[in-house]
Amino acid sequence: MTQDSIRRQAKALGDPTRHRIFRYIADAEDPVDVGELTDHLGLNHNAIRQHLSQLVDAGLVARRTAPARGRGRPRQLFEVHPSADERWGVGGHYQRLSLLLIEMLRSGDSALEVGRRAGRATELRARGGHALDELGKVMRSGGFDPILLSNDRSPELVFRHCPFADAASADPATVCALHLGLAQGLVGQFDGVAVEELEQHDPRQAGCTLRLRVGENDTVAG
Repeated sequence: MTQDSIRRQAKALGDPTRHRIFRYIADAEDPVDVGELTDHLGLNHNAIRQHLSQLVDAGLVARRTAPARGRGRPRQLFEVHPSADERWGVGGHYQRLSLLLIEMLRSGDSALEVGRRAGRATELRARGGHALDELGKVMRSGGFDPILLSNDRSPELVFRHCPFADAASADPATVCALHLGLAQGLVGQFDGVAVEELEQHDPRQAGCTLRLRVGENDTVAG
């Protein structure tokens, strides 16, 4: 990151309201929209949009369009930009990926095995929860915008966004294997559910599909 970029980001965060917006987005489990920020901060929509525009221009926040649902304009969703530097108190998706890659180099293990270890080490948010609920939460917080499609005993988790599109395009064998392993390790903490495969698509188009298998005595959702 250049000094000019750092100064631009520091200036954007120097405004107390923008800093509150940035921290709210950074701490949120899922991408947020203008309505959620309006309710939280008690400001009008136009003011929120102006602050968001400056955060986007500074490279601190990324904006994307949610899938259309019925009539009306699709919602705009906001999340911390993957390249946002950790000096602002945000690790970011790429920092988490870099730690997994460093672990591969350090240990000499495959991407799949490193991912599995990370999944097994993931602290579950609710011990009484269901595997698919927990997996969905982890993938949402990772920026994949997953949607669960229930198909009897073979549910699928479809990723509507890839936060690592550039990296996955350059080396899908590593990046995708890390996340397949992550899913396998996390789901392995539960009985009766297994990850079958990750069907890969063009990461810039998204749509990669994680296929799972649920045992006969288990349910798809908690």
